[in-house]
Amino acid sequence: MQKNPEDGGSIPPKPILKMINARRKGVAIVETKKGILLVAGTKKIFSLPGGGAERFESRKKAAIRELCEETGLKIKKIKYLFSHVGKRLHNYNGRLFINSIKIFLVESDGVPKPKSEIKYISFWKKGVKLKLSDSTKIILEKYLTDYK
Repeated sequence: MQKNPEDGGSIPPKPILKMINARRKGVAIVETKKGILLVAGTKKIFSLPGGGAERFESRKKAAIRELCEETGLKIKKIKYLFSHVGKRLHNYNGRLFINSIKIFLVESDGVPKPKSEIKYISFWKKGVKLKLSDSTKIILEKYLTDYK
């Protein structure tokens, strides 16, 4: 700490401002007779299918692309529902980021099968015990409260 020449006290250091990057994501809510479609990787933490938008790609297009890449499902209809901003996280380099997510209600064709990085597929209904990501819990709660 520096000394304040006027009163002999200390001057606190200037705060370090950290840049927080936003990761743009699109996710799909796919309702089926079994429940809402969820996907998980090797750690079995389930989330809604979807992922990050590529450069110049809309989050709607990202949701469509990721749903197909992760489950093999084809889109029949898609409708924007709402947005969600996730909590602050650190990436592998230690940089801060947030997930800025657009949620879409999707009607699809086909039978979902795990593809790409997805190892498990499940279906969620109230009362089903699955380990859900924090954002997925919040998004499902909002969907059930505001859209059902």
